[in-house]
Amino acid sequence: MTRPPQPEPSTVVAATAMFVEVLVVGIGFLTGLGILTAAIAGPDNTRKLAPVGGTPLAAGAALAFAYALGILIDRAADTALTPARRKLRAQSFPTSAAYAQARLKLAETPALTARADYARSRLRICRGWVLNSILLTLATDLALGRYPVEHRPLLLTTATVLGALAAVGFYLSWHTITATGYRKLAIQTAPAPTPTVPSQPPTPAPQSP
Repeated sequence: MTRPPQPEPSTVVAATAMFVEVLVVGIGFLTGLGILTAAIAGPDNTRKLAPVGGTPLAAGAALAFAYALGILIDRAADTALTPARRKLRAQSFPTSAAYAQARLKLAETPALTARADYARSRLRICRGWVLNSILLTLATDLALGRYPVEHRPLLLTTATVLGALAAVGFYLSWHTITATGYRKLAIQTAPAPTPTVPSQPPTPAPQSP
């Protein structure tokens, strides 16, 4: 009995990395939704629901839900950043066909493909956490407004400033990784220059005696 073909190690690593990336993004967004729900429900309702949220069944369901959310948030963040991404790509590739051709050429070199996958991994996390930072900031501000806490103005200001810095930081990181990735791809897949042969001076015709 023949065994089914096993996936290539690079394929397994890439699939695992993508699963982790999506889960990291989804957990962040789910955390923001949890804070937002607690803020809307208020202290009394939150205390009633707290025992249910601590069960293993709820934890497993939350993990699966976080993965599904991660996929949605990744797509939403990619769509929101598409105009900026196209502008950055146009700086290195004048047409979509040139970019597609470069991607095909890159796939022929496994070492370069692995580096590109690593860059895309960081890129997906950064763009997803741009949205996560916004949600977490809004949810935290709303919770601070609903729950009795000391030094509320200071906490609101701190949470807002830190959230804004996080969102801007993740966006700038995404911007830098994207621009660098396109620039490196253009350099790595550029055609090799044709060597020029120096022209030889004409050989003088032999003189007859």
